Amino acid sequence: MLPLDVPGTDPRPAPLTPVRAPAALRLRGALWRWRFALAAACLGLAAGAVVHALRPAPPPTVPVLVLAADAAAGAPLAVDDVVVARLNPDAVPADALTASDEVAGAAPVVDLPARQLLTPSLLGTGTPTGPDGTVVAAVRLDDPGVAALLAPGAHVDLVAARPEGGPGQTVARRALVLPAPAPAGRDGGLLGGSGGEDPPPVLVAVAPDEAVRIAEASASARLVAVVVP
Repeated sequence: MLPLDVPGTDPRPAPLTPVRAPAALRLRGALWRWRFALAAACLGLAAGAVVHALRPAPPPTVPVLVLAADAAAGAPLAVDDVVVARLNPDAVPADALTASDEVAGAAPVVDLPARQLLTPSLLGTGTPTGPDGTVVAAVRLDDPGVAALLAPGAHVDLVAARPEGGPGQTVARRALVLPAPAPAGRDGGLLGGSGGEDPPPVLVAVAPDEAVRIAEASASARLVAVVVP
């Protein structure tokens, strides 16, 4: 027998109230849905950790002084003309300069490019010095006007010309002109000369055997400088 409709009542069944799953169950479901993405992320993290562990440590470096810009021979350096660079110890000479106050007032004996690592042999101070393997010779040229024109860093061939004539003899090739400190109490040009009768000597860096030939030729010949590249 069909139930009778009661006035004021809804014959339809009441809707079911949804029941929320426990939090642990919801979390488990989310993890299951995202299981592939989570696995890939974990593998990426593991691979990164392995690469980091196997990556070799950076090579050791030491601080050295290098030129901040090109420097001309004979031009005194200031503290601002050098910067500190870090280089592999295997590429650094034992006498490389490391403190900026070591270069203040010193002048390059040759033209040097920017980023050049500095050593004492490249700089001249109170005592003239040349590159490794050379000695410093004082040369009195036959023409003092030529001596005044020679700038530090220039290269010259020194030729001994006999007063009686005949072929000249080259006693030094590509001798390096060095900065010469001005003598005390004298005022003058580039090489400290006063313009008097006694012309100032030119300081050059030459091989030891060339220095001997220069000394021998100075006693009986006129020395002429020929500027070469």
